Amino acid sequence: MTATDAAAPAKTGYRYYVLAVLILVYMLNFLDRQIIGILAAPLKEHFGMSDSEFGLLGGIAFASVYSTLAIPLAWLADRFSRVWIMTGALAVWSGFTALCGMAGSFGQLFLCRMGVGVGEAGGVAPAYSLIADYFPPQQRARALAAFAFGIPLGTAAGTLVGGLLAAKYGWQTAFIAVGLIGLLVAPVLRLTVRDPKRGGTDAVKTEAQLAAIAAAPEAGAGGAGKVAALIMLGVSVGALGLAGLIHFAGLQLGNPLIFAFGGLLAGVIGVSLMIARRTASVVIPKKSFWLLALGAASSSVCGYGVAGWLPLFFMRSFDLTLVQTSWYYSGIALIGGLAGIWGGGVVADKLSKRGKGAYPLTPAIAFLISAPCFILAMNSPWLIGLIFPGGGTQAQQLTVAFLIFLIPTGLNLTWLGPITAAVQHLVPAPMRSTASALFLLINNLLGIAVGFFYFGWMSDLLKPQFGDESLRWSIYTGMGFYILAAILLIGASRTLKRDWVD
Repeated sequence: MTATDAAAPAKTGYRYYVLAVLILVYMLNFLDRQIIGILAAPLKEHFGMSDSEFGLLGGIAFASVYSTLAIPLAWLADRFSRVWIMTGALAVWSGFTALCGMAGSFGQLFLCRMGVGVGEAGGVAPAYSLIADYFPPQQRARALAAFAFGIPLGTAAGTLVGGLLAAKYGWQTAFIAVGLIGLLVAPVLRLTVRDPKRGGTDAVKTEAQLAAIAAAPEAGAGGAGKVAALIMLGVSVGALGLAGLIHFAGLQLGNPLIFAFGGLLAGVIGVSLMIARRTASVVIPKKSFWLLALGAASSSVCGYGVAGWLPLFFMRSFDLTLVQTSWYYSGIALIGGLAGIWGGGVVADKLSKRGKGAYPLTPAIAFLISAPCFILAMNSPWLIGLIFPGGGTQAQQLTVAFLIFLIPTGLNLTWLGPITAAVQHLVPAPMRSTASALFLLINNLLGIAVGFFYFGWMSDLLKPQFGDESLRWSIYTGMGFYILAAILLIGASRTLKRDWVD
């Protein structure tokens, strides 16, 4: 099958085959992204990294390019073959994952992780758009929730396979092996998945939607999207100018590399917004977009951060070996993640019949439950001690912690189906890839970069007071982001109906 737009509606069987392939690709996306979490101990030992440095490696190295390049790649996906773009993206991120295993220094590994981000930038937003065009509106939240199964599947596989390979053959082999798997799957994606007609499953015709937008003065002039792009380009010029003054004129304003990196990042965002200014002009004025994006980003600070640091927490605070941690955490990620994602999609689809506000309200409630559950799970000895003197055996503690960890692990992923479905309905069908990328820019730049780094930085900050338990207290402080996420999404539940596009 070729990757050209198909005019006829896809048959049910083929529709679900496409969804299965996209889930597999998303699984590889997260496998390559999250494998670094289980490899924290051997990587820190090999390269002599602090928790903060490892946080940079797992966060900003990946998120800076992953978030920003997603916009121009999604802009291309809204105009050209989405399948071709995803195939190339899969090959690139898989190749750089394999190259991570050949890195000889922290700097080389940092660059390779940036390469993984470059590839993965083209792997998600086009998939959202494909799913929206294969499934009608009343099924999209569940279809997107099923697609999000790739997250727990990939996290579990990366944790288990990466940990076991690293324990027996070394961390280098773990990176190379998982990278090669993706290179083998890329041809399958290209040869068996085709692009459906854009907007083919929507009730309102795409041409009518575009005509309405084109008639709006704001859209025709570039509007808010152009203004946002110019602001970011101005920030870029200013930051790069400061970097030059610090380096060449000797001004004592900080590290010039930080200003230079920030300037380049702002520049890429500015150029991306300029490319996507038409779609940006549609979503930027919508309050729901900001509440959804910032709410998801706040939850992702914990979601990505905790997922990246829990393996090291288990080794430090629960005294588990690398192999034990691989089995233990992969089970939590798989069981809890699958249940949470599917439950969120099904519940939101059902509740949406009573109002669009159910899409953000469902995960908001989940986040309010997640925070105390995480804290209880991390304190299973105290919890058992309420029943058994001395806190019980280690096996009892681990069992209780495992069962409680399943609850927040599932709940903190319930937003994926409902929120991504809601974002799809903030714009007409031909703008969905780009709108998804704008949403992911905020979610991932804050969630991955800040989340992964925050817990490592806070752990180093608290280490003089708490020693090896500093990571535990670091995770405690991060639970406040769930409360913030819930507040923002409750706000979105009040504005979404007004901003909805059928």
